[in-house]
Amino acid sequence: MSKKVRVRFAPSPTGPLHIGGVRTALFNYLFARKNDGEFILRIEDTDQSRLVPGAEEYINKALEWLGLTPDEGVKQGGEYGPYKQSVRKVIYREYADQLINADWAYYAFDTTEELEKLRTSYEAEKKSFSYDMHTRMSLNNSLTRKASDVSDIIGSGKSYVIRFKMPENIEVHAKDIIRGDIKFNTSTLDDKVIFKSDGLPTYHLANIVDDHLMEITHVIRGEEWLPSLPLHIMLYRAFGWENDMPEFAHLPLILKPSGKGKLSKRDGDKDGFPVFPLEWKSPEGEVASGYRESGYFPEAVVNILALLGWNSGTEREIYSLDELVNAFSLERVNKSGARFDPEKAKWFNQQYLHAKSDHELAFAYNEILKKKGINKDISVAEKMVGLVKERAVFIIDLWEQSSYFFVAPEYYNAEALKKFWKEDSSAIVEDCLEIIRKIENFQSNVLEEQIKNYVQEHQLGFGKIMNPLRIAVVGDAKGPHLFDIFETIGKEETINRLGKAIREINK
Repeated sequence: MSKKVRVRFAPSPTGPLHIGGVRTALFNYLFARKNDGEFILRIEDTDQSRLVPGAEEYINKALEWLGLTPDEGVKQGGEYGPYKQSVRKVIYREYADQLINADWAYYAFDTTEELEKLRTSYEAEKKSFSYDMHTRMSLNNSLTRKASDVSDIIGSGKSYVIRFKMPENIEVHAKDIIRGDIKFNTSTLDDKVIFKSDGLPTYHLANIVDDHLMEITHVIRGEEWLPSLPLHIMLYRAFGWENDMPEFAHLPLILKPSGKGKLSKRDGDKDGFPVFPLEWKSPEGEVASGYRESGYFPEAVVNILALLGWNSGTEREIYSLDELVNAFSLERVNKSGARFDPEKAKWFNQQYLHAKSDHELAFAYNEILKKKGINKDISVAEKMVGLVKERAVFIIDLWEQSSYFFVAPEYYNAEALKKFWKEDSSAIVEDCLEIIRKIENFQSNVLEEQIKNYVQEHQLGFGKIMNPLRIAVVGDAKGPHLFDIFETIGKEETINRLGKAIREINK
């Protein structure tokens, strides 16, 4: 690559950032870092009618949380700014005029009502209306009006749009890094609007001009933009920029967990998993869950998304961001859609939780304890984490797996009682209680030895004793090594819980 690699992520601030968009940002980021290039965040807000307050700030916060910090952008600045299209609108008019003067574009004065009427009449004949090379000369535009009429209409302040004048019957070949050679004929394309009556360009014109002026070398975007590629290539030709045109790579869709179609918020709502990186509160008050608020680590989310459509060619699944940078290549991105698996996402988070040190997790766990009104030294939280983290998927699970260390059970799991608490269980727990009362050195190994002696003396199955004891102190048949629990909660608390279980369960 002779030029310095420059890529851009260009979302529209029309709502929260979908994880499909996050994956596009991630792949751009990885490609830039792999090639010692630059990653640009550009806000594409040309459709002013669809802008949502707070969406731009959300995009920035989401990327920051994930560690995908742009080199240039509205917040970061840079020599190619401004990085928001609404601030660049004077630039676009100049280029729209350039296309008109070169006979690559024209003014169109057709009203919305007139075009709708035409579509309806075509539909009545079971045809599809298209504003293109076949119909443009019968419509209300600068190609069919006198120059003086065109000047008068524009001068009067009446609304108009500028359309690209797609040439007829030109074979165009495009190369996509992921999909290979793509061929199309211009006769199948319509005359897209490239400049609107509100003084702003459409996405098509703005992104071509911006990519050229910002010296973007590679456009890495979602598959949904593939149908726009022919128009974009023709715009580069029209401006005479074909030799400086960026390389294109269109990423596969992220598919819903089951069935057909692209992953949507509706799928997340239905199956109870997030589709946005951060929680989103709409101006209307609607709240959508986010991966951050659901307890996912940012590095786990990055890992999840990296493997949706890309693989390293190995069986390896766990990668840090730096490792992804070293391994990534667009050539190993798949053409076909990647199905999102919510359970696999949880598995990734669990792997990252298990890999963290007890000390690191203890600080997050201690915050949960404080919210519960439990103030303990960090060493206590660290010990609890060490005992239960293998059973946890999220930080909040640490509390669910260890709450009994701090609070005696208020009830006993009905299924566990039915399965493990038999007619003689109360008597067995009573015997163990008496043994425990006499133990002075209240340590896990001593407790275990004494109870094992009881098991052997009475020729009982180990589970026949351990499960009722566990239910008595935990409230359920779960938890780490039972005698570690006894030692941790202490002799007095152990005795109290065993006595309470005998009284309560016998009722």
